[in-house]
Amino acid sequence: MDVTTLPTIPQFFAGRDVFLTGGSGFMGKATIEKILYACPAVGNIYVLLRPKKGKGIEERLQLLKQESVFERIRRDKPEQLDKLVPVAGDVSVLNMGISEEDEKAMENVSIVFHVAASVRFDDPLKDAILMNARGTREICRFAEKLKNLKAMMHVSTSYCNPDWHDIEEKIYPPYADWQKTIKIAETYDRELLDILAPKFTSFQPNTYTFTKSLAEQIINDFKEKLPLILFRPSIVISAVSEPMAGWIDNFNGPVGLLVGCGIGINRTLYSNPDNVADYTPVDIAVRAMLTAVWKRGTQEPIDRLPIYNCSTSDVRPTTFDEVVALGKELSPQWPFDKTLWAPGGSVTNWKMYNYVKVILLHVLPAIIIDTALKVSGQKPFVLRLQRRIYQANQALAYFVLNTWTFQNKNLYSLNEGLQDCDLRLFQFNFEINTDVRKYFSSAILGTRRYLMHEKDEDLPKARIRFQRMRMLDKAIKAVVYSLLSYYLIVRLEIVPMLVRITNTNMAQYMN
Repeated sequence: MDVTTLPTIPQFFAGRDVFLTGGSGFMGKATIEKILYACPAVGNIYVLLRPKKGKGIEERLQLLKQESVFERIRRDKPEQLDKLVPVAGDVSVLNMGISEEDEKAMENVSIVFHVAASVRFDDPLKDAILMNARGTREICRFAEKLKNLKAMMHVSTSYCNPDWHDIEEKIYPPYADWQKTIKIAETYDRELLDILAPKFTSFQPNTYTFTKSLAEQIINDFKEKLPLILFRPSIVISAVSEPMAGWIDNFNGPVGLLVGCGIGINRTLYSNPDNVADYTPVDIAVRAMLTAVWKRGTQEPIDRLPIYNCSTSDVRPTTFDEVVALGKELSPQWPFDKTLWAPGGSVTNWKMYNYVKVILLHVLPAIIIDTALKVSGQKPFVLRLQRRIYQANQALAYFVLNTWTFQNKNLYSLNEGLQDCDLRLFQFNFEINTDVRKYFSSAILGTRRYLMHEKDEDLPKARIRFQRMRMLDKAIKAVVYSLLSYYLIVRLEIVPMLVRITNTNMAQYMN
């Protein structure tokens, strides 16, 4: 097909209304920002929001517009933010809680992004089913009412079929019947389902992967009725360049590891050090998403379900050990203001060794620091933080100890169908665009700015604090090693004992 006869991506989005769930989440915000900035003629973007923490949807939308992700839009195209329209609703309830009035207002929507999901690994099975599985069914039912629908994207995850280790761009066999599963979640209470969860989920690593796999089955069953796309990103982290280099709003994946090592509280990670940390920069994922929507809406028949594995490990493989090494290397350049100790840490797949290190390097120092905070009249928090880090590491153990290969032929074929003007705005080849060391340097600096809310002008003070922490760390280690050596040599008389053993062996040898 001659793509020059097709509309460009901005032309395809021009005049079209968009509906998006998960708009207040990491990928949702990045998707909204890219559409508003790169497709300026887009129609309204309806964002599903629910009241939260005493704030109504109008107030939440205003707060959303003020977030750092929209910085360049506020600077260059502020009028674009007027296209955001809040819709009261909740993916986890029937019909997504959308009123008839709002349904009527959205009747001209022609592009749908289903990004909302609970990504917690420890969600009760009932809650995860209602949010991730039934929520997907409800948005498919909503999409069936849209007469002008051109494309609907469902954002899944690369890890929703975890017992398969060579993941192709296809639908895998179900772990359960999604219709019966939803009915069970609607019928039985949370406690009973939690008891039955291991058996019912076929002993999946967690409720997240199980319910996201169910959602894929739902999408597959609706493929003949709706122009669907199934998009599977791996771990989505900091932006390469858009909306700004290093932008991020969560501690997922390698960035969380870098921060933990950077502020000195994470000294050990239970993982296979040689395993590849498969991460995808958020702007690379969003560019691929918008390109896939354009292709679905302009070229593909309605009964086909295009599937895209959005991963980067095949073009830019980075192991967990390398991530930790990069964190140590870059820490002196971009130290955090709130550094608690000199950065450090290592990766091990020996469970008992990791446990001992957790006790010695995480728990004991946390008790000492929390005690000092109490004495100084401050609120202790380090032990609680270490507990969360340990629990997170245990929850991720299955994923960081195993290896997956993600086939992504379909994904990279999207680049081949773009016109030159679209390549400049939407190309998503991570291998071409990215130097890994520079990328992680931007990621750490972005983490300082957008997660830790630390100012660039405070970097000189942070570097001085970093050097002091490093000197203190070396001094304490020197004292500890000296005391240990003294105890072994003098108190236990190790050296005289070794001399006696050596003399005895020599005498026996000579005889």
